[in-house]
Amino acid sequence: MTAPLLEIAANSLASALAAQEGGADRIELCENLGEGGTTPSHGTLSMVRDKLRIPVYALIRPRGGDFLYDEVELETMRRDIEHCVRLGCDGVVIGALDADGDVDADACRVLMAAAGGLGATFHRAFDAARDRAQALQDIVALGCERVLTSGGANDASTGAASIADAVRSGAGRIRVMAGAGITVDNVREIAARSEAQEFHASARSLRRSAMRHRQQGLSGLEPDRMQTDAAVVRALVERLRGL
Repeated sequence: MTAPLLEIAANSLASALAAQEGGADRIELCENLGEGGTTPSHGTLSMVRDKLRIPVYALIRPRGGDFLYDEVELETMRRDIEHCVRLGCDGVVIGALDADGDVDADACRVLMAAAGGLGATFHRAFDAARDRAQALQDIVALGCERVLTSGGANDASTGAASIADAVRSGAGRIRVMAGAGITVDNVREIAARSEAQEFHASARSLRRSAMRHRQQGLSGLEPDRMQTDAAVVRALVERLRGL
């Protein structure tokens, strides 16, 4: 059996470097994790690609909210993917649904074509699909190498049985990566119950600002921030490797 793989959702260059330092196998580079993640900026992508040795997958998502995209949003995503190709990213993370909650195969084929030879992960739009069993077959048909899922639940622990169903259904055709709410305390239990071999976590802790002046009462402008913590990544790796 291959060793479990850990992917870290990194929302900045600092988080990406911490993920690498902690022993992560791959990062998903994104912004706005509070909204489920959006496409990172050119500067962030470029700096991360220059400084990381581990594989870098870029999240391609123009906004938070649903996964139903209009023509302008689809063209934005296509151009973002072409940008990732030029920068030398290892892969992209995509996903789109139609208004009925099915995989939007036409939209996804446009994105896959833009990606060319890059790897492709189908993100948690899968969890929002009307029929996940059918969605998995559609994602396999698109040629995605993996799908990220919480098993249709709020977190991977709750959805572990459904993740295991997807692992068995996709065996030999697509990799199933468990994600959402994965921590040092629950990763081994999730791994055992889900039967997954790939895991997705943010491994963040509170990063205290160096600001001496702290303006009070500015909601949304608090100086402290959440950032990937190399020590947490290292602990996750140790727990997974100890299986």
